[in-house]
Amino acid sequence: MGRGRQKAKATKQARDIKYYSPSTDYAALERELGSQTGHTSHRYAEEPEQDDSEYADQFGGEDEDEDSRRIG
Repeated sequence: MGRGRQKAKATKQARDIKYYSPSTDYAALERELGSQTGHTSHRYAEEPEQDDSEYADQFGGEDEDEDSRRIG
């Protein structure tokens, strides 16, 4: 197949895909969306509290290396 025919075929396929609109089953969509009303998408009801106390002494101070940036 020559390049012209190949390009024309690719263009035709792209156009077919772009303008293809399947029929939508709105009743099925409504059933699917309605069945998830009681479902929570979160793993926990509340966010678990993080305990950062072990890192407070090590990293809690001011940034000591703010002035030690390299220039250039």
